[in-house]
Amino acid sequence: MKIACIQMDIAFGEPEKNRDKVIKFTEEAAHSKADVIVFPEMWNIGYALDQMDQLADRNGEKTKQLLIKLAKNYQVNIIGGSVATKKGNQFYNTMYGVNRKGEIVSDYDKVHLFQLMDEHLYLEKGQSLNIFEMDNICCGGVICYDIRFPEWIRTHCIKGTKIIFVVAQWPKKRIDHWQLLLRARAIENQCFVVAVNRVGIDPNNEFNGHSMVISPWGKLLMGNETKEGVFYTNLEIEEVDLIRQSIPVFQDRRKDLY
Repeated sequence: MKIACIQMDIAFGEPEKNRDKVIKFTEEAAHSKADVIVFPEMWNIGYALDQMDQLADRNGEKTKQLLIKLAKNYQVNIIGGSVATKKGNQFYNTMYGVNRKGEIVSDYDKVHLFQLMDEHLYLEKGQSLNIFEMDNICCGGVICYDIRFPEWIRTHCIKGTKIIFVVAQWPKKRIDHWQLLLRARAIENQCFVVAVNRVGIDPNNEFNGHSMVISPWGKLLMGNETKEGVFYTNLEIEEVDLIRQSIPVFQDRRKDLY
């Protein structure tokens, strides 16, 4: 499975400009024969949370229409990062995944809200797991702060997930935590972790990328890029089963105790 990680700068509060960039990067990755294209968190407006009433995508319709069109046109799977959405009178940080046929296979609202970026003041918490299939492979998807909750990632993996997609706006000042946490999540769950972070600045933070792809053995397959661009790597999916057989972590869990 060839993965294209779209490490993009996000124009603060400018959804149309960001939409154009998503179209351009999708075309570039599709022409490079990517199987899955992954975008970062909140790519439609950035963390312009105080503008969500004017800018959030109502029911995610614009985003879903765009991703469906791109996936069908290029016959590619897309992990649509996440976008600010409005559902009823409430706002969410929402991830969509679309398969090659243009079918929405993932619709996930961020479960853990990050108080340091005021998410809890503007957004509602999601209430569900995010497990889906792409090219007959069991996948999971989480958003940024979710990776600080190992039990949340494990809950996905005990249900058969082989790839965890992580989309983020993780600030430069805590990038060492990003790197360590992602590697730990891959090793302890014996799965691939594909994590895409943004670059650039907004009024409150600086972001320096370091999008990462990590093998089930903890090997860094990609992870030192700090500029905007499309970065590729290949996953050998059978590696998950081989490692889970060699060190049977899931079999050895003490389900009688926890």
